[in-house]
Parts: sequence; structure tokens; C-alpha cells
Amino acid sequence: MYEIQYVYEDEPVTQDVDQHPLTRHVQRLTQRARAFDGRRPLVWDLLVTGFFVVAAGIDYWGGGWRNIAHNTDLPSWLVAALTLGMSLPLLSRRTRPMAVLAVMVGFGMVNSASGAMLQIALVQLIVLFNIALRLPLKTLGWAGVLMLAPLVVGTVRYPKGSWDQQIVPQVWAYTLVALLGIAVRSRQDHTRALVERARQLEVERDQQARLAAAAERTRIAREMHDIIGHNLSVITGLADGGKYAASKSPERAAQALDAIGSTSRQALAELRRLLDVLRDEAPVTAELAPQPALTDLDRLIEGVRSAGLPVRSTFHGRADSLPQGQQLTVYRVVQEALTNTMKHAGAGATATVDVSYAADGVSVSVTDNGQGGAPSDGGRGLTGMRERTALYAGTLEAGPRPHPERGWQVRLHLPRASAPLPLKESAQ
Repeated sequence: MYEIQYVYEDEPVTQDVDQHPLTRHVQRLTQRARAFDGRRPLVWDLLVTGFFVVAAGIDYWGGGWRNIAHNTDLPSWLVAALTLGMSLPLLSRRTRPMAVLAVMVGFGMVNSASGAMLQIALVQLIVLFNIALRLPLKTLGWAGVLMLAPLVVGTVRYPKGSWDQQIVPQVWAYTLVALLGIAVRSRQDHTRALVERARQLEVERDQQARLAAAAERTRIAREMHDIIGHNLSVITGLADGGKYAASKSPERAAQALDAIGSTSRQALAELRRLLDVLRDEAPVTAELAPQPALTDLDRLIEGVRSAGLPVRSTFHGRADSLPQGQQLTVYRVVQEALTNTMKHAGAGATATVDVSYAADGVSVSVTDNGQGGAPSDGGRGLTGMRERTALYAGTLEAGPRPHPERGWQVRLHLPRASAPLPLKESAQ
């Protein structure tokens, strides 16, 4: 019992097939013979050539050729030369089949003209099979014409009966051998095509796996950048504020320390949930929690305010029907924009967050009036925002506010979509 697997599109269908033990044994022997021939082709060629040379030698030394010869009064050297001339060239039948056939046809014409009619001439069929198996069909046609020459010479030199009786049976034999070679060649081409297709599928599978791994690495790097960058910025702001308030208002300093602890625990919890995905084994005791959504924007903005950045926020409409993935994108864009403001806007800066929900999607605007320029993190934050936006076919604008206004602005629009677009491999 073995399995045959048919593949339709991407779904495999497995079918059990009963096989006779004799068939399995023959297949194993055939595979071993082919493997041996592939490793040592010269050995197989020597065996085949040696077999026919010995058979032709027996026919020559035993005088069996005289039973069918038209002329038995031939010198021994001529019969020996014809015997070797039509058997030894078989050694090169696979590497130079047309040259071998030309040599055999030359000896075959002498064989027919002299009346020896040695049966070793039939090994031309083996050469014809190799031509049909390896060379173009046009060459096969010329080989057939070439093999007709000894037949015509023998028929003209020693006519026995009609031309049909002497030539047609041989032509049929040539045709059947040529068709057999073409059939085997077609089967081999089909098998090679299947093997190549299987190899291509394996390559495509590996490529898809690498692309998926690259996309997952990009997603994880983006999440870690957002989590670490924002929370460390908030912690830094709280620590600076607590340091200045320690001497004048110990209560405010204690509040700053409490906020630092809360923010740190929140960041560690988010990192722990993210890194659990990277474990090989299934997380048995991993803490489960939903990804941030638009309902968490208030807490995000309050954390930024507590870190010392005044933020004015306005919300228009409701986000109930917005997909979870788009909510996470909006949350991360607002988080990254506020983080950049805290890092680069400078002292005395304020920020404004406007979020509008409409029937065609969601629009977000984050602006500040600080002195900061472009982010100094190598563009990773802006790249992450653009990747998240592109995932949902949205648009993102990030840059300085138009003159004469000061500061930086980030504008995001996400159209309503049922599913995200396919991820593409990012150039890192």
C-alpha cells in the first residue's frame, strides 16, 4: 500500500492505491538499474555492447549466418569485419547516436550488397530508439531515410518476391521502434516537468515562509518601537518633572514616581505579551489581553499630559463599527506622533489631537506648536506609521506645519475596509 497525492491548486488530495507485490519488486529493480546507470553509464554501455558482440561472434564462429545468407562464399575476414562493424559502435549509441547509425548503415550496405545478411544488422533498431529518445524529430526522419538504404540495396541485389514483402515489414519495425522511443521520451519529459514543478513549489513555499517571517519581524519591530519609544518618553518626562518638583512639592514628586511605576508596568506587560508570540512552545500561562483600541486613547493622552505635555483632544463621531485592526493603527499613529512631540517639540510646546469618524472612514490630525523638526530615530517611527497606514490603503502626511505656523503635524485617513491588504516584504 502506498499513497498517491494529487494537488489541485493548493489543496492536496491523498488516495490509497493497492499495488501487486510483483509490480513493486519490478519498480524497485528498475529504479536501482536507473540509479546504477546514472552513476556509471560506461559500465552499462560496455555490458550492452559486449552482449551483442558475443552474440554476433557466436553467430560468426558457429556458422549460423550461413542459414539465411544469400551468398555463403564470402571470405571470413569480411564476415568478421561486418560483425564487428555493426556491433562495436553500440558503445557510443547514447553520446553520438547519428554517427553510430551512419557507421552501421555503411557496414549494413556492404552486408546487403555482399549477400551476407548478418542478423547483427538488427541492432540498428537500438540506435534508432536512442535517436528517437534524445534527438529532434527532424533528425529522426533523416535517420529513417538513412536506414532504408541497406534495405533498398539488398532488395535490388537479391530480389526475392515483391518489394512490399521485403521492405514494408522492415519499415513497420523501424516505425514501431521510433514510436516507442518517442513515447518513452514523452514520459521522461512529463516526469521531469513534474519534478521541476515540485521543485518550484518548494521554492515558492520557502519564499512565502521567508516573506511571512520578514513581515512578522517587521510587525514585531514596529510594535516594540511604538511600545518602548512612547513609554520611555513618558517615563523620561515624568522623571524630569519629578526631579524639579522634589524640592518644592514632595507630593507632586510622589505622584510622578507613581506614574513612572504605572507606566513601566504597563510597558512591561505589553512587551511580555508581544514576546510570548516568539516562543517556540505554546504559551500555557501567558497573560492574554486585547491590543490597544480607540477606547484607550483617553488613557494614552492622560499619560502624555502627566508627563508634562499639554494635549487638547477632540473626538467627532463614534468608533464602534471601526475594525479592530484599524483602531490599533489609529492608536499607534497617535502614540508615535505624541512621542515625537515629547522628544523634539521643546519646552512650552502643546499638542492637539483631533479624531473624526465618518461613514467613509476615520481621519486623525496630531499637531504641535513646538520648535522640533523631523524625528531623529532614522525614520523608523515614520516608516512604521506609513506601513500601518498602507496596510489599510490609507493616506498619511507627516511634516512641518505650513508657514507662518510653527511645529509639526501628522494627518491620517483610513477608509473603511473589510480586510487589510497583503503584507509586502520591507527593505530593512
